Parts: sequence; structure tokens; C-alpha cells
Amino acid sequence: MDLGIAGKRALVLGGSGGLGAACAAALLAEGVFVHAAARSAEKLEAIGAGLGADAARYRAVPVDLTDPGAVEALAERLNAEGGIDILVNNTGGPPPGPAHGQTGEAWSRAFGLLALPVFRLTDLLLPHMIRQQWGRIISIGSSGVEQPIPNLALSNGARAAVAGWSKTLAGEVARHGVTVNMILPGRIATARVAQLDEAAAAREAVGVEEIATRSRAQIPAGRYGRPEEFGAVCAFLAGRPASYVTGSMIRVDGGMIRSL
Repeated sequence: MDLGIAGKRALVLGGSGGLGAACAAALLAEGVFVHAAARSAEKLEAIGAGLGADAARYRAVPVDLTDPGAVEALAERLNAEGGIDILVNNTGGPPPGPAHGQTGEAWSRAFGLLALPVFRLTDLLLPHMIRQQWGRIISIGSSGVEQPIPNLALSNGARAAVAGWSKTLAGEVARHGVTVNMILPGRIATARVAQLDEAAAAREAVGVEEIATRSRAQIPAGRYGRPEEFGAVCAFLAGRPASYVTGSMIRVDGGMIRSL
């Protein structure tokens, strides 16, 4: 299927690995010019070096999204260069832990990592989309938005705030041809999920494979998802065929979440 987005300009946050890198790769395959942002310039440049012909449409954008000044500067530069048509909001997760006993500082850090950069950067890049009457805002969340994940209280709380913001924004900008959606990953085989499995194994004093086996048993598909499977959904939502899909949360979880 031709998604009709060749030549569009995308900014993919967290593009140095995992789900962000998978989304960037899927967009590149559709002919999109991708700005991949992350803190590690080295990781971004290593990805670019392995892209072959697609490297001409790839730019590494080192940035610390927890620095408000850096967020403002990034948006100003991108707007001066012609703006962004597709924004993929993808931020790192805070450390695991229970809801009870979290400090105010811990919650502030979690929102500063997961939510505030997304809100501000979207605000700064949105006017270009409105002017051209076309745009895509895609935020990567977590299955914890619909079914809170034990021992991930900070992530559950901050990502739920992003979900509420996303749904609200979708209703405000739909008439301008701008769609706003979320993708909720389940157990996708990324470094983040491996880290969570390792933390669970240490907490329960069992092997990592036992944790993974238990997780797979809870997934109807019987396996962890592949990053490229997730990236394909991101590319579809960014495409013209998805122009009537907005205000939605799309699960990519192999059937793990049982709710309707």
C-alpha cells in the first residue's frame, strides 16, 4: 500500500533505539524525511551510517528533551527549516516502583520525562500543520494506560496524562486535517522490555527466562512483538489512508489486553 507520505518531514523522538528507531525505519521506507532525536548522537549516527540509500533522508538530532531550552531551540530550528508534518512522540520510561511512597520529586521527574516535553514540543510544531491543513501527531504510550502495570506506577500515571491530553487535542485540531493518535505497545522485544524483565527477575529472585515465559503465557499470540511490527502501525497512522482515524488508542500487544 502506498501511504502517500513520500517527501513529508517527520520528527521521531527517542529515535536511537527500540520503538522510536522502528518508527523511523518504517517512515523512511515510505520516503519520508526523518529527523531522529535522542540524547545519544553516537547511537543516532550509527543508525544513519547503516541506512544505505535512505541515509540521504535521515538526520540525527541530538537533544535532551528534559531541558526546556533545548526543546524550544529544536522546535525553532525545525520551524525555520519548513516545519514538521509528522511528529512521533516517544519518551523514555521512569524507573519501576510502587504507587505508595513515591516522592513529589519522583513524580515531577516522571512528568518532566514523559509528558511535559511532549506537550510543549507538540504545541510549538502544531501551527505549521494547521497552516497547511495536514498533519500527524502520534504518541507512543503503554498498555499501562488501559491496564495499569504492577510496579510501574510512575509510568502508568504520567502516560495516562498523555492519553488525556492526546484525546483532548484530537478534538481541537481535527477540522484542520491534523490527526492525533496514540499507539499502546504491549511486550515488544526492545531493550526497555528486557530491562523490565531483568528488574522483575531480580525482585523475585528467579531467572529472566522464567519472567519472559510467564509474560508470553499472558499473550494470546504466544510471543513478544517485533519492533518492525510496531513501526508498521506507526507508519499507517502517519499515512493518508488513516486520515479519518483520530482520537484513537491503537493497541499493538498480541491480544494481551483483554478489555473491550
